[in-house]
Formats: sequence, structure tokens, C-alpha cells
Amino acid sequence: MKLLFIGDIVGKPGRKIIHNHLNAVVDKFQIDVVIANAENAAGGMGITPAIAEDFFSRGIEIITSGNHIWKQKDIIPFLETCDHILRPANYPGDAPGKGMTIVDTRGGPPLCVINLEGRTFMRSLECPFKTAETLLGSIHEKTKLIVVDFHAESTSEKVALGWFLDGRVSAVLGTHTHIQTADEKILPGGTAYITDVGMTGPMDSVIGVDKEIIIKKYLTQRPVSFKVAKKNLYMQGVVVDIDEATGKCISIQRVNESV
Repeated sequence: MKLLFIGDIVGKPGRKIIHNHLNAVVDKFQIDVVIANAENAAGGMGITPAIAEDFFSRGIEIITSGNHIWKQKDIIPFLETCDHILRPANYPGDAPGKGMTIVDTRGGPPLCVINLEGRTFMRSLECPFKTAETLLGSIHEKTKLIVVDFHAESTSEKVALGWFLDGRVSAVLGTHTHIQTADEKILPGGTAYITDVGMTGPMDSVIGVDKEIIIKKYLTQRPVSFKVAKKNLYMQGVVVDIDEATGKCISIQRVNESV
């Protein structure tokens, strides 16, 4: 199974990339399943049901998220009814929505996607390591194909989770920082790993935001209103090839496509 995981889609420019270029990328890499982190797709902060439905109509099959999933209020009831959009699984048990889903794939075995959020420099959530351990207890009897989106700030926390889950999941793919890392690898147990898959949006920016606004923020140390940048658009992510019989990863390749 060839899986395309798209890095954090940022604002209208990121949505434009999906609209105009997703099909070409899918064809180029002969993709079977598309997953995307889209927690910043609505004006650079959060996602709405309308945007999620639009992404589904264009071929994204599962949407993952992170700490910004709660920014648009109308997404809350949508999280409760849609099995194809996730919030991190290690939020308290009464949080809306779900942090894991198992979906059927076209002609292949079921695919499980788990969404987790880190705790270092972020919220004090439930332990993502223990949450993953608990979830895996009920998954392996259903499918061997398991992809984890670890939405975290700390590189060390991401690396540690990769080693913790090596051999038990197909891939651990980092999101949140919007900076694509060059450490993609297959760990000894067969798990694909990368610290951060990057961002889908304007690279002439500071992680998607107008660079002059962020420079002003650092110079003045005062609050500013963020605005999504518009120039130099890229789709970033990874293509992961998974052995359907074993759930082990065959290859992982960075995607860094100028559009």
C-alpha cells in the first residue's frame, strides 16, 4: 500500500494546493490512500466542516489534527459524527470526537490511523506513550496497517515515540512544527519514521504566517494579528510504502513539491 501523508495544510493557500495539485501528486507517486493534517486549514487556525468535506471530496480520506482542532466552534459536532476526522487521542475521555479510526481501503486491508499530541512545551495531556499502548491492545487483531500522526513540539519526544512504537506500527509521522526534517528512515523493527513531515502552504513565510508580522512580533514583544502568507507554495509530506501482509514499511520518501 502506498500512502501519502500531507503535512499541515495552512489557510487558503494550502487549500489551493490541494484543489489544484493533489491529483497530480497522487498520480505521480501512484498513491492508494491519502491522509492529511489539516488543523490549520481555516484561515491558518482550525478547520471547519465545510473545509473538511471539501477535502474528502478531493480525495483526502482521513484528516488528522492537533492542538488547534478546537479553534473553530462548528467543528465540534462534526467531530462527533464523522469517522474520518481525528483529534488527538490523549485528550481527556469526554473530549468530542475520536483519536483513532480504522477505515476500509480500496482493494486492500483496513488501515488504522492514530492521532496523538505531545506534552513537552505543550498542554499537559494524558501520556501519548501510554495512550498508544492502550489503543494498540485492541488494534492488532483487526489490522496490521497502523499509521501514527504525532503532533508535537519537541524533537526528542517525537524520536522517543518512534523508538517506543518501532515494530508495532507501520509509521510514526511527526507534525506541528511546519518545518520538514531530513531524518526519514525505517527503524529496525520495520516502522517508518520522520520527525516532521513539513507544511503545505506558503514557504515565503514564518511557518505559514506573513513574515513581516512575525518579525515585528519578535522585535516589539507585543501581540500581533496573524495573517497567512501567500507566496511560494509547496506541498510537503511523505510517501510511505507498506507491506500489506506484515504491516512493515518498505520505504519512506519525502515529498517537497513546488506548485
